[in-house]
Amino acid sequence: MASVNSDEWRAICDKFNNAQNLTEVESRNDPENDPFRSKYKARELLREIYCSLKSFEAGEGEEESGGESGEQRPTEQPVDGQREDGQGISGDSPAGMRAAKLGAVEYYLGVNHVDTEELSAGQEHLMNCMKLLERCRVSSENVSLFIHVRNQLGILWAGRDETEMAQGFLETAESIYQRYMKEDGSPPTDMTEYFTSEENLLTHQERTKRFELAYTHTMYYLAQVYKNLGETERAATYCHSTLQRQLQLNQFSPMEWALNAATLSQYYITKGRYMEGRHCLSAATVISGLAGEVPSEAAAQESETESERREHLRQKRAEIARCWIKYCLNLLQDSKKLLEDNIGELDTDRQDELKRARRREEEEEEKGRKSALLFGSEDTFDSIASLEEKVLCLFPLDFTEARSVFLVGQNYVTQAKEYFQMDGYVTDHIEILQDHSSLFRALAFFEEDLERRCKMHKRRVDMLEPICNDLNSQYYLLIRRQLMFELAETYSEMMDLKLTLANRQADTQSLDNHTIKKFNSLCSASAKYFQMFLDSLCSPEGKFPDVLEEEVLRPALVARFRVARLHSRLISSVPPVQLENLNRSLENYKYVVQYCEAHPEAAAAAETELELSKEMVGLLPLKINRLKARMAANN
Repeated sequence: MASVNSDEWRAICDKFNNAQNLTEVESRNDPENDPFRSKYKARELLREIYCSLKSFEAGEGEEESGGESGEQRPTEQPVDGQREDGQGISGDSPAGMRAAKLGAVEYYLGVNHVDTEELSAGQEHLMNCMKLLERCRVSSENVSLFIHVRNQLGILWAGRDETEMAQGFLETAESIYQRYMKEDGSPPTDMTEYFTSEENLLTHQERTKRFELAYTHTMYYLAQVYKNLGETERAATYCHSTLQRQLQLNQFSPMEWALNAATLSQYYITKGRYMEGRHCLSAATVISGLAGEVPSEAAAQESETESERREHLRQKRAEIARCWIKYCLNLLQDSKKLLEDNIGELDTDRQDELKRARRREEEEEEKGRKSALLFGSEDTFDSIASLEEKVLCLFPLDFTEARSVFLVGQNYVTQAKEYFQMDGYVTDHIEILQDHSSLFRALAFFEEDLERRCKMHKRRVDMLEPICNDLNSQYYLLIRRQLMFELAETYSEMMDLKLTLANRQADTQSLDNHTIKKFNSLCSASAKYFQMFLDSLCSPEGKFPDVLEEEVLRPALVARFRVARLHSRLISSVPPVQLENLNRSLENYKYVVQYCEAHPEAAAAAETELELSKEMVGLLPLKINRLKARMAANN
């Protein structure tokens, strides 16, 4: 190998620097009709470097190294990346350094071919790099290359949906890193330093940063692999660690990092780990702020760059706001499940029990915070902690606590709607409205004052009803069905609340006309929306399907049952109207029973409704006959 001070070696170093510049800088300006021009030039320089290295090697009497590529990973390569017998060439020996330098050029040629979408050639060069390193023991001189090449092969195989192959390379890279840090730990040589003059070698600090960044990439790719393998908890752990390392190394794009943290929060929420979910979201909000202010509309109109930046920042921050909405909504809903009795009302004994246990939970939360992997640097940690303090991560146990969570959620609803407007983002806008409605519904559970609870449900109707009636069924049929069903249920809840309030003041026989009118109005509105849902299932000719699709089976049977129940509850003093209501009620109860008899597999979808329908099919004819007899007697 030529002396590091020789002219030949300096020429190689210059070519390498030019290749790096072409790849990392010049390629950004390549024209659309020749997108890889700079990378092709870099490839030629790398090939020249490879030939020069081989000629040096031949001049020194070295044997040929490298070899043919194999599709499969070398079977003799053990998990820790070293030879099983503990032998092999020392990484800092002349032969070890020659192998590392040739391996590095193979590595860069491999990455170059992958970047230009020549995957098979890329794989061949990367595997050549692996074969060159097989002869060597891991050391500070080559450990970085050991990890980088496996990272690239992991990405390559993952891109081919060969997830387990990718897993093998990446887990080996992880093991190599962990063993090296345990047994040596000194800042290792970076691959670029193989072709750098002595005066331009990296500082120990820069070496450490680059090495840790390579391992951060290993963790990031492993997170994707574990996600694709369905190992969600492991994926979340690796994702969390990756995000933390990116902050520590100051190697991240604020908005991309923030969105990844917000997405990770949704995993924690589904697992009921609200402390971690809140921490991810608080960090996401703070870090997204590092991206700067959103350009004004005026600035966006004057500059295309500013326009794109405005759009990017507004969209990503709105998406983070939507993750906050889900956090608040799920926290309230999970708390409701803990506190409700068998009829869906607040269980005060359970509430008292949970309040007594609250102190212990707070202590556990504090311990959890100390043991958790927290995001942040000296600059951001306090801001993240401050934001966390503004929202609970323990289950709210009364109206005051629930309202504090609700208000945070409602604030993010406002933020999200500023970007996801009805004009342009119909589906997103409606989903946000549905979440807002669900926030009101969850809060209403904690409200003891029935009048105020009724007003919360009225707010839900006011936000959803105009949208439902204005939407075009041809394009938004599924969304309309969702809205119809929710409106029907909301009116039904309001009807029950009004009746409960009236019964507290007098018995049912003594209801005043105003109360009866209000009750019937809510009852009819609920029945109307359930019927609209059922009508939406009909063919263009208006025929109801003989066989219900699986996705609408339960909703359709429940809607029929609820329509039956609502018609039987309408209050009227006019016998013919009473008879009409009872007949319509019986007709819908019969449908539920007859459909489940004709399709026995459907019974499991609505067991409770079927049982009650059978009971009512037996009882209602008696009631109808008594009413008919009374009407005949009066005539």
